[in-house]
Amino acid sequence: MTASAGDQLAAVPDVFDPRQYAAGIPHDRYRLLRDQHPVAWQDEPRVLDWPAGPGFWAVTRHRDVVRVLRDSTTYSSHLGATQIRDPDPDDLPFIRRMMLNQDRPDHGRLRRLVSRAFTPRRVERFESLVRDRARTLLAAATDEARDSDGTCDLVTAVTDDYALLNLADLLGVPESDRGLLLRWTQRVIGYQDPDEAGEPKRDQDGRPVNPRSPAMLRDMFAYAQELAAHKRRVPADDIMTTLATDPELTDPELEMFFFLLTVAGNDTVRGAAPGGLLAFAEHPDEYRRFHAGDAPVATTVDELLRHHPPVLTFRRTATQDTVLADRPLRAGDKVVVFHASANHDERVFADPHRLDLSRSPNPHVSFGEGPHVCLGAHFARLQLRVLYEEFRASQPTPPQLAAPPRRLVSNFINGLKSVPVQLSATAPPVTALT
Repeated sequence: MTASAGDQLAAVPDVFDPRQYAAGIPHDRYRLLRDQHPVAWQDEPRVLDWPAGPGFWAVTRHRDVVRVLRDSTTYSSHLGATQIRDPDPDDLPFIRRMMLNQDRPDHGRLRRLVSRAFTPRRVERFESLVRDRARTLLAAATDEARDSDGTCDLVTAVTDDYALLNLADLLGVPESDRGLLLRWTQRVIGYQDPDEAGEPKRDQDGRPVNPRSPAMLRDMFAYAQELAAHKRRVPADDIMTTLATDPELTDPELEMFFFLLTVAGNDTVRGAAPGGLLAFAEHPDEYRRFHAGDAPVATTVDELLRHHPPVLTFRRTATQDTVLADRPLRAGDKVVVFHASANHDERVFADPHRLDLSRSPNPHVSFGEGPHVCLGAHFARLQLRVLYEEFRASQPTPPQLAAPPRRLVSNFINGLKSVPVQLSATAPPVTALT
């Protein structure tokens, strides 16, 4: 590149600071990176009292994101785990026990074991229960809106409980313990947002303690072992029974599976569901098409996932010197893929910022790609499909935003803390479910 050409390149924008995501996905910055710096160095300064890091490469084009996610030989989940922040070196061996933070062959073995529990047939059996839950929550939200000038918060009234209770049923968590799942999710996933996690626990030197460290997960692991023991005594048709009675699964592996399913299983739908309902409010013409049956449910689910992916970033570590998008990378460099940027890459998606509920094909990467593609994607799609179908049945007109949505402070999860809407005054009243 000549000096004059280099001078024409815009400065590399920051897409690391989690605080900017509270204002929305920084699509203008993503676009600049895709066009001029598709593999761009990002500094990792001290933010929100969390310590500074060494920096990383941000990968923003769809083609390059897919390449990184598919090539686990060059881009490892094991070396430095999968979060942007480096774990404490003393915690890394513990964190590597999770399937998400492993490479071949260990990853393949654990994925096969848990796949026995997470079968499509088992998930499909939950559809009737999930549909009843969606109807009940939406009916209650409509009643709440009638009693409060037509407004309600879709997150607190519908989607938080919907995601949490569906996961609890699939896992087999007793009703009395289900609040624990939300508490653990907020602590682990929402740790950058004081509204979610509260004041962080600190070590003796006053530094925040990583929420994924062994010290912060003892209560979750103890509960997992108690629940597993109960399932061995009183087996049921749920995932924890299958895992607890699998002779190939060790106790530490079972604990990590419970951690992964609790956190990832809850927050995938907890992030995606309100994002889809918010899109209905922000794109009323597309909602009218969906309500009229002019947009298929399957393509609607995928387009809403593309538009609002539940996960913003995942990290890999280069295992060797390599080149990505003409950028030399060194062994040991952190390489972070940006899902929402890849999902809006003009090189792959025509008019990517237009919501098109009939879009097909739609090769979004909202559930990842390659060997680590989301194991629960089938269950997540089922929940989203049912929720959107029941929302369509309950709402003859598009919801209208009653106030700006409130978003999670996070560079990892694309979360919504509040989506206040005005629902249709003519929505049907609550009816008894049989």
